Amino acid sequence: MKKNIVLLALFVIANLSAQQRPKLVVGIVVDQMKMEYLYRFSDDFSPNGFKRLMNNGYVFQNMHYNYMPTYTAPGHASIYTGTTPSTHGIVGNEWFSRTLGKDMYCTDDAGVKTVGDGTIEEGAMSPKNLQSTTITDEVRMATNFQGKVIGMSLKDRGAILPAGHFANWAFWYSKTGAFISSTFYGEKLPEWVTQFNNEKHYMPYINKGWDLFKPAATYNESLPDNNPYEGKLYGSAAPVFPYDLKTMYEKNDAGIIRATPYGNDLLAEFAKKAIEKEELGKDNITDFLTVSFSSTDYVGHLLGPRSMELQDTYLRLDQTIADFLAYLDKTVGKDNYLLFLTADHAGAENVIYLKDRKYNVDNYPSKDVKKSLQDFSVAVFGADLILNYSNFNLYFNKQIIKEKGLELLKVKQTFKEFLTSQPQVKRVYTEEEILANSGNDYYLNFVAKGYDVTQDGDMVIVDKPGDIEYATTGTSHGTPYSYDTHVPAIFFGWHIKKGESYNKKAITEIAPTIAQKIKVTFPNGTEAKVLEEILDEKKDEKK
Repeated sequence: MKKNIVLLALFVIANLSAQQRPKLVVGIVVDQMKMEYLYRFSDDFSPNGFKRLMNNGYVFQNMHYNYMPTYTAPGHASIYTGTTPSTHGIVGNEWFSRTLGKDMYCTDDAGVKTVGDGTIEEGAMSPKNLQSTTITDEVRMATNFQGKVIGMSLKDRGAILPAGHFANWAFWYSKTGAFISSTFYGEKLPEWVTQFNNEKHYMPYINKGWDLFKPAATYNESLPDNNPYEGKLYGSAAPVFPYDLKTMYEKNDAGIIRATPYGNDLLAEFAKKAIEKEELGKDNITDFLTVSFSSTDYVGHLLGPRSMELQDTYLRLDQTIADFLAYLDKTVGKDNYLLFLTADHAGAENVIYLKDRKYNVDNYPSKDVKKSLQDFSVAVFGADLILNYSNFNLYFNKQIIKEKGLELLKVKQTFKEFLTSQPQVKRVYTEEEILANSGNDYYLNFVAKGYDVTQDGDMVIVDKPGDIEYATTGTSHGTPYSYDTHVPAIFFGWHIKKGESYNKKAITEIAPTIAQKIKVTFPNGTEAKVLEEILDEKKDEKK
């Protein structure tokens, strides 16, 4: 009898312990997703995808990025570290480093090699440049490295940065059609990955081509097919359905699937295989899977936010999400996984679309901005003092400035006056102004949180709302304006109540909230501001 009581007590204690954490945490990032898409396309979504998350989870209707530049790599890093580029060091997708004096890519690592069927360049990647820990790192340490962490995306940066420094694996898509990794994670791909690659799951998508998912009348939230604000997909004669992906593949490579909704489908297939073969969520030690859907970004950049192609991509992604949730229900259990969905940034309207409707805005390609700066420099100082202009950052060639006997502060002030006179410029900040930020300047706060003094430029430019440093078709992002900062944030599953908040929240609150929710240490760079609504499991109210 005593033995049975002891066993029962141990069973109860074990279950209480298990309930402190979910079996699996799933982080989903949808690349370049505006919160507005959940409203605009809502009537055409199924009940089991985005609507299931919104109707049964907790929705933050007013989630924003709190720094610039709002790009993919800083976005993924900020979600998972709970801090901004000024701390975690990922200040762009690629940037000119003032310390190194050369361009660098966010996840470049010459010390590692490609693992799998990819090129040398595609696989020489790791989280080496990420200076802060991630929530995934903290899960690994909290479980004494017994809980698994796996990151995946079509993009290397979308897989590597969320997975953190201690991940078991990060996988990304090669133009060969294979998911690859690097020797940072292991010397050889797991057998299940090799098998998945050998089965060439991308080919059925390419062979069937890309046509509308639903009847054409469904797409009344978008502009007509073949409008003047769209780019062309891999040499297609016009941006119209249907797309002959097989011909595009034959003329290019398997990378073409990235710019179709099928890239998301392929990644979801791969994610389900990872859950099965790595046995994620099968025991009471918490695992963490990060999934970043990139096709939305490729389609958005090329074809723009008002294209039928983009709407079709989201209608298909809705089905993909529904299928993935059903898979999690079946394999992990409805009450055993904690899932969140957000985006790494949003995106602007096509500037010519706005201009044609009498909004006084325009596009200013970065190369043209740089050329105007060089011309001004030669005219005023008799030499080109511009070392680099990228990511809204201006770097001066201090060696030439010194040789010509010029005063750096005077040079900065002269350029600031010139830039402020340009039609697209809203604000210009020098390094000194950024580092002395008092918190009172709205735009400067964004700049300061995105600024790393060891890597960024001597001056940072903020363009006016609506203006864009991009081409005339498609769209881009990067600014501190709401069209680039406002993204979805939905929590769903394990110990998540149904509800919504309309209070403004910051993207850097996601990681520390998860840390508090599952009782692990905060990522080491976070300010530790949390989303209290997620931690309070009793109330259900709009805020």
